[in-house]
Amino acid sequence: MQTELTQPGPLLRTDGKPAQIGWARQPILDCNLELADFYSLKPLQRFRIKRWDYYAVFSPNRFFSATIADLGYAGNLFVYTMDFKTGELHEEGLIVPFGKGADLPRNSNEGDSHFADKRLKLDFSLFPDHRHLSISWDAFHDKRGIHAEIDLQTPPGYESMNIVIPIGQKRFYYNRKINCLPASGFIKYGDLTETLDAATCLGSLDWGRGVWEYQSFWNWASASGFQPDGRSIGLNLGCGFGDLSKAGENALILNNHINKLGLVKFDYSSCDYLKPWKFSDTEGRLGLIFTPFKDRTAATNLAIITSEVHQVFGRYNGFAIADNGEKVQIKELIGFAEEHHARW
Repeated sequence: MQTELTQPGPLLRTDGKPAQIGWARQPILDCNLELADFYSLKPLQRFRIKRWDYYAVFSPNRFFSATIADLGYAGNLFVYTMDFKTGELHEEGLIVPFGKGADLPRNSNEGDSHFADKRLKLDFSLFPDHRHLSISWDAFHDKRGIHAEIDLQTPPGYESMNIVIPIGQKRFYYNRKINCLPASGFIKYGDLTETLDAATCLGSLDWGRGVWEYQSFWNWASASGFQPDGRSIGLNLGCGFGDLSKAGENALILNNHINKLGLVKFDYSSCDYLKPWKFSDTEGRLGLIFTPFKDRTAATNLAIITSEVHQVFGRYNGFAIADNGEKVQIKELIGFAEEHHARW
């Protein structure tokens, strides 16, 4: 069922459909969104193309995230942080009409992402051996303010989870997920300054481009951490939209190597997100129990754009089997799982 892509080329053909469908260990396709062709009135297409860069950092004490997104109708900038010990969570967001000022690169392995106005500045810069995040928002959380300078190392030969799938006849999704990037630098939140040590802190990137149906639903789960033997370990699991017959995004990431998994079932209660979630796959390579401790609920209502996400933080326990047959025991790995409904 899973088709691995190995040949570089364009994302879209001249008729606007994906040139290749499948998954890859590297971002080998050129994201030529200018060839998208799903409306007869071409000038309206830009309002339905979605682009985002979502960064997250796990430290032993804190989760931190920053996003620049251009959803066509509007830009969405947001930052949030959570203290694992106290459960304190705070999020600030800014909506910008038609994505004005949100600068996002064509591809995930080239160019920088940027937004700045008198309220905040978000800069995501790409260098040969690392990615740098620079965040400054003085008014964050009643003027406590949040500032961060973070380097995410990109080790030589590291792999990422890349997929291209069709959505209906004319729409598509191109996504890159990178887990387990060693993080260093600092996060300053009010009077608290947390220093990030690459030996204990890891970052990730969710880089998405595509055209969705107006009404969409998905599940996503992610984690980045360390095994007792010092190896980095990551999880990326997802389902919910698009044609997954040739590719899904499910993977165990062990020491920056993608171990591809088949279809994964999310078994959880949408009436009580804090009940344990169960994850299993069709090949017997994955068995996880996810025990939540915090439900981050975020809702947006802008008439034509609405969304509601329950991003639940918790701990993963269980096993995953690597490509070489190793049964990897997963114990108390902090991560998140989410349910997302959107009209966009």
